[in-house]
Amino acid sequence: MTAHVKELFDLTGRAAIVTGGSRGLGKEMAEGLAEAGASLMLCARREEWLAPTLEEFRGRGFGAEGMLCDVADPAQVRAVVDRTVEVFGKVDVLVNNAGVSWGERPESMPLDRWQKVIDVNLTGAFLFAQAAGREMLKREYGRIINVSSVSGLQSSADGPHYVGYAASKAGLFGLTRELAATWGRSGIRVNAIAPGFFHSRLTEGIIERAEASIKARSPLPRVGREGELKGVAVFLASDASNYITGQTIVVDGGRTIV
Repeated sequence: MTAHVKELFDLTGRAAIVTGGSRGLGKEMAEGLAEAGASLMLCARREEWLAPTLEEFRGRGFGAEGMLCDVADPAQVRAVVDRTVEVFGKVDVLVNNAGVSWGERPESMPLDRWQKVIDVNLTGAFLFAQAAGREMLKREYGRIINVSSVSGLQSSADGPHYVGYAASKAGLFGLTRELAATWGRSGIRVNAIAPGFFHSRLTEGIIERAEASIKARSPLPRVGREGELKGVAVFLASDASNYITGQTIVVDGGRTIV
């Protein structure tokens, strides 16, 4: 007798870390996990971002804790994982969502800006996967979701130009595959989500210049709407995707297929 579909998507009793989880797409995915029953450890860089989200989530009855964290700092990453285990007893799910960008043509990209983008977007994801993975390996159970981007799949000669961001997001595909291959036999599944254009702090300026092209070229001719990512996150975190690992789900209205 197979599990009922509602059971497959049920995250009751699971503990999830969501980096960059205080606003934007990270907040939306965290909300989805909580609505499915998971307890949350939210990470953010600034208290003024984190505190209101924690207050909102707790007001809705979600089990939510939070910590300030620079994902590129191994000590801070370890502290978040340790605190999660202390509060919830385990780490079941990790969503590597924290990210930054810097728009610049390759010939003039400052090295320190390149390094910052790589450190946060790619190295930060590795550090959190490593730290959470050590806990998951103890229990032979874990779900890691790396949030990449369609910018890791395709670029445009007309811009926008964000070489560090594109490189870091492409790197997440390789990280996802390697972790999935290495840890799969230990009960840990690792997948990625590659969002297209959604309204967020990072994309507002880009969407302004790209929206006409999106509407003209995409099979679904619009920018992604609020709420259209959290279902994917819940799917990859839940038993509904138990036979899926090392894969990337592209959520872009079909733009990358044309």
